[in-house]
Amino acid sequence: MKSPYENVDSSKWLEITQQLLNDFPLSKDYLVSLVLKSWNTILETKIADKWSIAYDIRPKPQIMGFFLHEIIGQYIQVDYSDSWRKEKTAADKDIVCITNPHFSLEIKTSSDKDKIFGNRSYAQELKNGGKKSKSGYYLAINFEKFEDTDSLPKIRLIRFGWLDHTDWIGQSAASGQQARLPKEVEKGKLIIIYKS
Repeated sequence: MKSPYENVDSSKWLEITQQLLNDFPLSKDYLVSLVLKSWNTILETKIADKWSIAYDIRPKPQIMGFFLHEIIGQYIQVDYSDSWRKEKTAADKDIVCITNPHFSLEIKTSSDKDKIFGNRSYAQELKNGGKKSKSGYYLAINFEKFEDTDSLPKIRLIRFGWLDHTDWIGQSAASGQQARLPKEVEKGKLIIIYKS
């Protein structure tokens, strides 16, 4: 997949990202409402009609990220069943645009204040056809963790943009499993669409 930032100076990235958002088939308002509705659905859920996720279970961030990822996928395929669906195979993006796969997107979640992370494989070029490309559209969501208070965690930040596999920096240690994004990429290739 050709990068929209290819041979473009980083000082122009934000303009390109804004154009990508404008051209995307789902509106910024829809994406924000989708994330917030999904988050609230998770917090309102009870397990076995007994234990509240928000007050009794209080899952770790990895679990909340998993739930968010799944619920967003469920809602989008209900809202736009003729044109969007959640992933079915390892080669699919997290959210697949049926009518134009170019618009398919990845969801990244993090309990960090404003950074997102990927698996170390995000920094590697795709070599086998069975896995999904790490380049393309991204919906990046940062949320608060459950704390030792009665207040419920909130969505902190929602960003939209395009990332290429070359943007990710893998940990250099052989045992390192994480990839991160440089500040220049986070500021130029991910645009804030919601901040609490």
